[in-house]
Amino acid sequence: MTPAPLAARLRVPSGPLFFPVTAFGPDGSVDLDTYRAHVRAGVEAGAAAVFACCGTGEFHALSPEEFEACVRAAVAETGGRVPVVAGAGYGTALAVRYARLAHDAGADGLLAMPPYLVVAGQEGLLRHYREIAAATPLPVIVYQRDNAVFTPETVVGLARTEGVVGLKDGLGDLDLMQRIVSAVRTEVPGDFLYFNGLPTAEQTQLAYDAIGVTLYSSAVFCFAPEIALAFHRALTTGDRATVHRLLDGFYRPFVELRARGRGYAVSLVKAGVRLRGLDVGEVRPPLNEPGEDHLKQLAQVIERGYALLARDTTED
Repeated sequence: MTPAPLAARLRVPSGPLFFPVTAFGPDGSVDLDTYRAHVRAGVEAGAAAVFACCGTGEFHALSPEEFEACVRAAVAETGGRVPVVAGAGYGTALAVRYARLAHDAGADGLLAMPPYLVVAGQEGLLRHYREIAAATPLPVIVYQRDNAVFTPETVVGLARTEGVVGLKDGLGDLDLMQRIVSAVRTEVPGDFLYFNGLPTAEQTQLAYDAIGVTLYSSAVFCFAPEIALAFHRALTTGDRATVHRLLDGFYRPFVELRARGRGYAVSLVKAGVRLRGLDVGEVRPPLNEPGEDHLKQLAQVIERGYALLARDTTED
């Protein structure tokens, strides 16, 4: 797939962007059968794209061989119905290797995550992502967060780089994002994509929407696709009453629970998938599982979210 078709398919998604968890068996190895079932269920539920082996999918915990196998499985399960975007990260050499593995596995694009550990200057960051983009024909979305924070000028440079089609923001600095959007709009007219990549992005999407960042990742879609779909539909149709009802009754309680544990942006999501009936196993170290009390609270939050949907159906 060329950069233009991928960007076109992502620009106005028909549903949430799906970031599946990676399934592990009782012995800790990757469980490809369960992973395929998880991806298949998400696509059938209405996902607009599959972002395989990214943050929610524990990219950091996968060997290159496991990564390639999972991306290949995701590509097979989608069958071309929706694009598959794979993670790529670490230092430049390893990020290029993962990019090539994703290309060989049939991915349609890359989510380039921050480089490992180092805090680099803008010139070095720009060179890093340009080398990733040059490594394969795959279009690249650059992930801003942690040690990869860009000035508007650097994002202009990224937008001018062949193969770089968008920026995903996991930092949450709306002033910076507004200046980035403005600078790119001024200097590089076109269709550069922007994504809200904060954990539980629905919680902040109204604010991002206001500055022109209309795309967002949905970890909730992993375990409560009906809730994520209802929110996405309400947001895109301007149904603010439903948006506010889901934010107040489901998303805010979920985010407050997520904030009670380190790594819960991944482990709580994976626990949610298990609570909903698919045994995707536990997270790998260094992440840890939520405590029993938090699991009970998670079950209550999910139950409350589905009760809100049932009430909406009854009222209709």
